[in-house]
Amino acid sequence: MTARIIDGKALAERVRGEIAEHAARLAQRGEQPCLAVLLVGADPASAVYVRNKVAGCEKAGIRSLRFDYPGDVAPAVVMAKLAELNADPSVHGILVQLPLPPQFDEAAVLEAISVDKDVDGFHAENVGRLSQNQEAFIPCTPHGVIKMLEAEHVPLAGAEAVVVGRSNIVGKPMAMLLTNAGATVTVCHSRTRDLAFHTRRADILVAAIGKPRFLTGDLIKPGAVVIDVGINRLTEGPDAGKLCGDVDFDSAVQVASAITPVPGGVGPMTITMLLENTVISAARALRRKEAEK
Repeated sequence: MTARIIDGKALAERVRGEIAEHAARLAQRGEQPCLAVLLVGADPASAVYVRNKVAGCEKAGIRSLRFDYPGDVAPAVVMAKLAELNADPSVHGILVQLPLPPQFDEAAVLEAISVDKDVDGFHAENVGRLSQNQEAFIPCTPHGVIKMLEAEHVPLAGAEAVVVGRSNIVGKPMAMLLTNAGATVTVCHSRTRDLAFHTRRADILVAAIGKPRFLTGDLIKPGAVVIDVGINRLTEGPDAGKLCGDVDFDSAVQVASAITPVPGGVGPMTITMLLENTVISAARALRRKEAEK
């Protein structure tokens, strides 16, 4: 068996086309979607992520605002900017690029973003609404994974799903989304006993543990759908410098029925969902304005 490759880049292009059309319709009605991005410090990876997000906005017809701060900036300065952006009706989405320098309380920063502009889906209120299967901004990476599974017509209701990783950004919201879709979900992590027992019974296996090539083909149920969220840059061996996921692709592709590659899998969908959330926020803002007339 050789797995079908799930092309996240191609799906992202299709979805971004739809997003651009929606953004254009909103702009014609006087509500151009706008995303504000705050970058603190000079972390190279964070700078790349922010640059890609801004570029994605431009292509989709979304106005972007970028605010860069030195790594030693006082938290009060950033919090004041967030308050200003919260009060600006022309801004529909606010994103603070993580991680933040040690002088920041990340949770406090995320809570300072208006829940109506929390297009990353990290505010506690959005997390709570997601857990209750109510309308909410969904964290972008797990939202993108669900879109990919739907596009591939992977049955979710009744499926055994295993998520390896329990982060607030991917693992936990991924588990909630799969649960809301009717899957039976197991969340595994660094303290899970007998990881192989769980992964080998998964119809859907989501790897988000942050360890390069950690999940090998012998840990995968034959015919499973494997979603690799990991992005790691190898530092040793003949592949040093190359990107890879948390799944050992070469062995997994021989066992799974479908698998996402790294790069070109989940990554493109993450930014796509950020753009979609921003446009959704703009549409909600327009509805509120029209209702007030």
